[in-house]
Amino acid sequence: MQRKFLKNLVLLLVLNLLIKPFWILGIDRTVQNTVGASEYGFYFAILNFSFLFNILLDFGITNFNNKNIAQNNQLLKKHLSNILVLKLLLFFVYLLVTIGAALFINYSRQQINMLALLAFNQFLLSFILYLRSNLGGLHMFRTDSIISVLDRSLMIILVGVLLWGNVVDEFKIHYYIYAQTAAYFITAGITFFIVLQKASPRFFRLSWNFPFLVMIIKQSFPFAILVLLMTFYNRIDSVMLERLLDKGAKFSGIYAQAFRLLEATNMIAYLFAVLLLPIFARMIKQKQSIEELAKLSFTLIITPAIIIAVGSNFYSGQIMELLYPIHAEESPQDFAFRIQESSRVFGLLMTCFSAVATTYIFGTLLTANGSLKLLNIISFSGMLVNIILNFILIPHFQTTGSAVASLFTQSLIAIIQVMMVRKVFGFRKNYLFLGRLLLYIAGTILINIFSLMLPFPWHINFLMMVTVSLLFAMLIGFLSVGNIIKVFRYGEM
Repeated sequence: MQRKFLKNLVLLLVLNLLIKPFWILGIDRTVQNTVGASEYGFYFAILNFSFLFNILLDFGITNFNNKNIAQNNQLLKKHLSNILVLKLLLFFVYLLVTIGAALFINYSRQQINMLALLAFNQFLLSFILYLRSNLGGLHMFRTDSIISVLDRSLMIILVGVLLWGNVVDEFKIHYYIYAQTAAYFITAGITFFIVLQKASPRFFRLSWNFPFLVMIIKQSFPFAILVLLMTFYNRIDSVMLERLLDKGAKFSGIYAQAFRLLEATNMIAYLFAVLLLPIFARMIKQKQSIEELAKLSFTLIITPAIIIAVGSNFYSGQIMELLYPIHAEESPQDFAFRIQESSRVFGLLMTCFSAVATTYIFGTLLTANGSLKLLNIISFSGMLVNIILNFILIPHFQTTGSAVASLFTQSLIAIIQVMMVRKVFGFRKNYLFLGRLLLYIAGTILINIFSLMLPFPWHINFLMMVTVSLLFAMLIGFLSVGNIIKVFRYGEM
C-alpha cells in the first residue's frame, strides 16, 4: 500500500503542481488585481458565505461513499442510482437555507444575485467531488488525478480568454463566476460518464428508494456534522470581517490576498487526504498495520509545510508586493497599508499550513477508522474557539486578529488529533522522530535568518533557503530519500 500511495501521489502532485499554481498565481491573482480589493473582497465574502451551508449539498455523503466503496466495490451501481436523486433534493434544500440566511443578515439584492450563482457552482463542485469519491473508492487514482485538474484547466482557458483576449471591454467579477460555472458543468459531465461506465450503464436508471435514502442519510450524518463544523472554522473569518467592520469588504479583500495562497497550498495537502482515505479504509478493514504509512505520509507533507510556514513569515512583505502591485485608483498610502496588513496576515495564515497539513493526515486516519464522534467533538470545540476569538479580536486588530484566531484554532485541533491517533491506534512513542522534527524546525528558522543576510535579490535568497532547508532535512535523517526509493522498489521501508 505504501508503494501504491507513493506512485499515485507523485502523479497527483505533478498534475496539480502544473495546473493549480498557475491558476492561483496567474489567473486568480490577476482577477484580484484587475477588479480591485473592494470588488474582489465583495465576491470573496459571499463565496465564503456560500460555503457555510455547503454540508446541506453533500450531507457527508462524499466521505461516507469514499470509505464505503473502497471497502465494498460491488455497491457502486446501487449507491449511484439512489444518491444522484438525493443530491438533487439536497441542492434545493441548500439553496433555500442559504438564500434564507442571506436575507436574515440583510444581504442586498446585488449580494443575493451573486450568491445564487455561487450556490449553483457549489452544487456542481459538490457533484464532482461525489463522483470522484467513487473513483477513489475503486482505487482508480490515475483517472481521479486527471479529473482533479480538469475544472481548473478549463477555467484557465475561459478566464484567460476573458482577461487577455479582448473579448470584453472591462473585466467584471461576474465573468469570473460564469467561467467557473461552465468549467464545473463540463467536468461534472465527463466525470459522470466515466463513473457510469463502471456502474453497468446498460441497466442504469435513477432510483427513488426512500428507505435506502434514509439509511444513507443516517450513516453519512456523522460525516455531515464533521464537514459542517470544519467549514465553519475554516471559512467564517472573511464573513465575520465583512460583517463586523466598517468597510468590511475592503478588509475581506485584504484577507483574501493572503488566504488565497493558503488555499493554494491546502489544495496540495488535500491531495494526500484524497489518496489516503480509501487506502487507510481498506487497510483497516483488512487489519493491516497503518503506522508506517501514516509516518511516511506525515513526513512527506510536513517537510515542505515547515519550509512554507517559516519562509512565508520571513519573506511575507516581498511576496505580497510581488503578487499584488498598486492598483490604478489606489493612493501610495492605501497601497502601503494594504501590503502591510496582507503581509502580516500572510505570515500568520501560512503558519497555519503546518497544522492543516497535520490534520489532513491524522484526521483522515480517524475518518477512515470511523472515529466520527471523536472528530466531531474536536471540530465543535475548534469552531467555538474560532468564532469567540474572531468576535474578540476582529474589532481591535481587524485582519490580523482573524488570522491569529485561525492559527490558534488550527494548531489546537492538529495537536489534539495527533494525541487521539496515538491513543486509538496505539502508535509507539518515537522520541527520535520528534527530536528530528524539532531540530528541523529550528534549523529552518536559522536558515531563513541567514538567507536574509545574503547579498542577492530576495527571490534568489528564497530559493536558496528552500534548497538548503530540504538538504538539511535529509542531512539530519528527517526526510530519508533512501527509504522513499526503497518503497518505490519494494513496496515497504
